[in-house]
Amino acid sequence: MLVYLDNILSIVLKLPQEIQLELAQRAKALRKAHGLSQSQLAEKSGVSFGSIKRFERSGKISLESLLKIAFVLDALASFEQLFPPKPFMPGSLDEIINSKR
Repeated sequence: MLVYLDNILSIVLKLPQEIQLELAQRAKALRKAHGLSQSQLAEKSGVSFGSIKRFERSGKISLESLLKIAFVLDALASFEQLFPPKPFMPGSLDEIINSKR
């Protein structure tokens, strides 16, 4: 439980730019683990070489391009965990009855 809380706190305390850079570093490491150069990743993903180079350097990239890169690197499933749907939590019996109509 303590490890879980530490992970949550470390995520909450990071600035968006820090997260961007960490994602870029992880994507770069994954690209290298797949034995791909930046130009090979660009060709396979349909994302321009310049965009990949900028992403790995600064963390800046469009969501569409990031998803294309994730697909090529077999990391697309991770995005399904982002913004999970909120479960229905009724506040009253009336809400439960009305939700079933």
